[in-house]
Amino acid sequence: MARNPERRTALLDAAIDVLAAEGARGLTFRAVDARAGVPAGTSSNYFADRDDLLTQAGSRIHARLVPAPETVDAAMRPEPNRELVTELMKWLVRRITAERTGYLALLELRLEATRRPGLQAELTRVVRAELDENVRFHLASGLPGDADTVLVLYLAMTGVLLEHFTLPGVLSEEELDRIVKTVVDAIVPAA
Repeated sequence: MARNPERRTALLDAAIDVLAAEGARGLTFRAVDARAGVPAGTSSNYFADRDDLLTQAGSRIHARLVPAPETVDAAMRPEPNRELVTELMKWLVRRITAERTGYLALLELRLEATRRPGLQAELTRVVRAELDENVRFHLASGLPGDADTVLVLYLAMTGVLLEHFTLPGVLSEEELDRIVKTVVDAIVPAA
């Protein structure tokens, strides 16, 4: 296997683009090579097989979606209350919207994971670790609610984001902001 980390990252980013544009069935080594603008056969030197490419693309998507620590620190400056949680969820929607390709590719990978146990295991590991970290962060930050609050908020926001990205005409931008506030108000205790 080739060991150029920058090239591997570029190939994974190309794979994410292919997943978002063509779906999992369109993800081939040839399509990744073409999207990355590299000679045919390059990606097969970096990934053992298609399952390896899918699994590593899933890990790369999550790395792209995680905000930089300094932006999290800045976002956490206000008092930890329900209004801050609302602002954090609106920030989440803006970040994911900016990374639309990655999120659509992640949806494709989640569907593909229903048929590929190795991919399902890897996505489960990554998502569970991120959820556990979100619970830890929420509690350590003094935000209102408990671990169940974070879990229910995660599930509700996953549904909001799925709707927003797969059927963008259903919710206008104004409705999206309003529904995020409604979700937080319904789930997160006031104090």
